[in-house]
Amino acid sequence: MKSKEFGDLYKAYEKLKNDLEKEGLFDKAHKKKIPLNPKIIGVLSSSTGAVIRDIINVSTRRNPNCYIRLLPVAVQGESAADEIANGIKTMNEKKLADVIILARGGGSLEDLWPFNEEVVARAIYNSEIPIVSAVGHETDFTISDFVSDLRAPTPSAAAELVNPDIYELQNKVNTLKERARISLNKKIEIARLKYDTITQKRVLTEPLQNIQNYYLRIDGFIKQMENVINIKTSEARKNFAEKVSKLDALSPLKTLIRGYAIVEKNNKLIKTSKDLKKGDLIEIKFSDGRNKAEIVG
Repeated sequence: MKSKEFGDLYKAYEKLKNDLEKEGLFDKAHKKKIPLNPKIIGVLSSSTGAVIRDIINVSTRRNPNCYIRLLPVAVQGESAADEIANGIKTMNEKKLADVIILARGGGSLEDLWPFNEEVVARAIYNSEIPIVSAVGHETDFTISDFVSDLRAPTPSAAAELVNPDIYELQNKVNTLKERARISLNKKIEIARLKYDTITQKRVLTEPLQNIQNYYLRIDGFIKQMENVINIKTSEARKNFAEKVSKLDALSPLKTLIRGYAIVEKNNKLIKTSKDLKKGDLIEIKFSDGRNKAEIVG
């Protein structure tokens, strides 16, 4: 390519790149995440050549169960840009893949030009399926790289990016399983120790012993209460006897026994002779009974 033609292409490349960047086609916020483990990998590339072979070899080596769906398109020439854009549209409309690899081998700026076309850039931007751009060599940059959700330096690298290493994942799963097993065993061991500690407690090994202890305590309380009651009863009896003795000493009956008598008139106690007159009927109370009398003088 002549230097003037190269300069014109580069100017056109820079202008379109700046215009699309200002429009927001390169914004990171618009980029979609690449599926962690896509079931179907769509490839837009030439059906012949090293590119598709490299993608197949790397993909099957990393994940033998992967399914690659190739939609052949021209990657060079005047019709290439339209074919690529239509291929992206077809993949989306028919939902042919979980992720798309847009791939081409290295070449000159002119060779890679279809991937710098605006129609391709807008098709990538409007794609609902995530797209990985793998165009040219590591040092080659196209507008497709900036618009795509992820750029890979080579087609082989793109196959590595979209295909998880199944063997590495298996190792991680095995490691996690082993960690889970160890953790579970530790938890079981701790639970067993707790169980043994609980089951060895006296309340479980000798369940009736506590009940018997409570019975003994209750018997002790009863005996204490009985002792207190007996002491209180004895004190009350002694106190009662003392009071009865005092009351008996003051009783009028004691006076009567010593030979005295009580004179009553109309059920009233006569204390002096002035309270009586001739003809009064009185009642004399002795220690052994009562007698009636009349005052005669």
